[in-house]
Amino acid sequence: EVQLVESGGGLVQAGGSLRLSCAASGLTFDEYAIGWFRQAPGKEREGVSCISSLDGTTYYTDSVKGRFTISSDNAKNTVYLQMNSLKPDDTAVYFCAADVPLRMYRAVITGSTLGYLEVWGQGTLVTVSS
Repeated sequence: EVQLVESGGGLVQAGGSLRLSCAASGLTFDEYAIGWFRQAPGKEREGVSCISSLDGTTYYTDSVKGRFTISSDNAKNTVYLQMNSLKPDDTAVYFCAADVPLRMYRAVITGSTLGYLEVWGQGTLVTVSS
């Protein structure tokens, strides 16, 4: 069974940091890209960042560039999202997802394949207080 499990969410003050983890099982990790998405109350799910486990290529949406860093530990089948300088606008449920790199990058950058991603985690809540 393919499974993604997120952890690391919580409540933090503006300007603080959190590190999210996405642990994958049941898949050949280095053939996939892992993406982070978030959904705030009343808003659509949006792509935040993604990384190819094959070659380490990364992408960040403009609103998080310079503040968030995505990384992959292939030995642990885990992807991390280090979030610094958090803002109240970052408050959302954060989800990780896995798929082949082309479909994942399209999902994060354009949202066009977001509904077709192979597997999703259950989500972890990040709340940033002002």
